[in-house]
Amino acid sequence: MKFIADSMLGRLANWMRIIGCDVTYYRAIGDSELVDLAQREGRIILTKDTLLIKRRKAKGNSFLVEGNSYKDQLKQVIRHFSINPSRDLLTRCAECNLVLSNIEKETVKDTIPEYVYITQESFSVCPGCNRIYWLATHKEAILKLLEEVLGDLKK
Repeated sequence: MKFIADSMLGRLANWMRIIGCDVTYYRAIGDSELVDLAQREGRIILTKDTLLIKRRKAKGNSFLVEGNSYKDQLKQVIRHFSINPSRDLLTRCAECNLVLSNIEKETVKDTIPEYVYITQESFSVCPGCNRIYWLATHKEAILKLLEEVLGDLKK
């Protein structure tokens, strides 16, 4: 499943990437261009715009996201599309949406803080923006938030 998020859903797009979803997002994009891109790339439109989902080209290929909390929005999308949020967790670049590649520790030695190099063993890199990722305390925070969201799903 591939998605495209409208300009009002940047934080949702980011969190969906964190759980491994393919989500394109543009800070400034017109409705017509968004719908055309979704159609061309086979993406489902995620939007808060009630007028957008009524467009002929968007009907049947869009999901109206309600609420302002990204946690509630994430919960809605996970529930509606039956997404397993742990299956591809932390496999995509949160910035540019590309799938991360594993990289040898020695390769990143001069580009990361010394403490990180000493304390971490696994590293990934985005093939697009070259951002380097490693598992650290932020992973625990991500898992805690997802547990909070998923706990609410079970109710």
